[in-house]
Amino acid sequence: MDTVYKYSIVSSLAEILQRQSVWRGGAPAAAVPAAPTGYAALDAELPGGGWPASGLAELLCPAEGVGELQIVLPALAALTGAGHRIAWLAPPYLPYAPALRAAGVRLSGLTVVRAPGRRDALWAAEQALRSGTFRALLLWLPRASYAELRRLAVAAQAGLGFVLAFRPPEAGCESSPAVLRLALEPGEPPAVRILKRRGLPLAAALPIPIERPAARKPAHALGRAPLSPVPPPGAVARACAA
Repeated sequence: MDTVYKYSIVSSLAEILQRQSVWRGGAPAAAVPAAPTGYAALDAELPGGGWPASGLAELLCPAEGVGELQIVLPALAALTGAGHRIAWLAPPYLPYAPALRAAGVRLSGLTVVRAPGRRDALWAAEQALRSGTFRALLLWLPRASYAELRRLAVAAQAGLGFVLAFRPPEAGCESSPAVLRLALEPGEPPAVRILKRRGLPLAAALPIPIERPAARKPAHALGRAPLSPVPPPGAVARACAA
């Protein structure tokens, strides 16, 4: 009886470890749904081979306009080319249409959402994810608590696409429920350091071979015009009355 009981426990444990939602610390994760990044070397290091579908990812950037969007543009081009919609939530500047179009992104598949504050942005992110309309959500989050990120991660698990939050480098010292955390190192070419993934982090920075026309000055996907702020409550009504 004891032998049968032990065999049953071992068998059940083996079945559990085969599930995609379970992984062993230090071991590469089993195949999980993902959206390819468009960079073969990066895909080879990410579980599932790309941005985690139905999961929260973070990209820590030292500044704005240092190549952070170049990391994600190939995935956005592939998704919009397939007819999927992408949401940009609270970007610091207006998206620069010519650069996006040159990268192959279909502008008709983009939705830009303004938000007056952090809580409004997080609320809008949850609603966008639960709507099932978008296959990717880009979110700019200078500050966020663990509880707020946890709510976002849970909403991402219920969605169909991936969520990428752009955050400052100091966020790397804080705990996060994100399944993937990357740190961008600007340069020519830029590189990313994998701080967290389902498996061991990557010790060395991984160069990202971004292709830019040699004869042209690179155009940033985020322009230099700040995104217009959301008007305060009642402002529209006052303007109409005037």
